[in-house]
Amino acid sequence: MKITYKTQGVCARSITFDKDESGKITNIRFEGGCDGNLKAISKLCEGMTAEEIAAKLKGNICGMKSTSCADQLAKAVMN
Repeated sequence: MKITYKTQGVCARSITFDKDESGKITNIRFEGGCDGNLKAISKLCEGMTAEEIAAKLKGNICGMKSTSCADQLAKAVMN
């Protein structure tokens, strides 16, 4: 299933990814944000389950913000 998640409170505008019936996440793409860092996060998370991604990235913040693109990915995959 292809999912598009509209982010909140970060530079990236949205995150798209595929989630299969077992919860594995693939084809992660961020729209906007810090290109190099978000490509790296996408590669590192490729093929992980939603639970694995959330466990690693949930609660990560960016600067003075209460969230980050990584935190937003954690929220997106658990929706």
